[in-house]
Amino acid sequence: MLQFSFDTTLIEWRGPAPFVYAPVPLEHAGKIEKIRKQASYGWGVIPVTAEIDGTAFTTSLFPRDGTYLLPVKQAVRKKNGITVGDAVAVTIAIGPRAR
Repeated sequence: MLQFSFDTTLIEWRGPAPFVYAPVPLEHAGKIEKIRKQASYGWGVIPVTAEIDGTAFTTSLFPRDGTYLLPVKQAVRKKNGITVGDAVAVTIAIGPRAR
């Protein structure tokens, strides 16, 4: 299992619909890459448990521009009063995928 914390600024990325992400700093991308095959369930996405401001949630990291994006669910943003452009402290835990 891999667990780490980082500070980042929430961004919006417009795909088919607008989404809010916490970009993972490049310094952590190498650690994630080392366990990607054991943790991923396909398409390069990696299931994680994340925590922002004491609110834990499950989601998946998405590869983007040499690092990963952590989707921040609307319920988490609303509960913590955070939005695009806000600085947040994030903790991520990645474990092996269920077989």
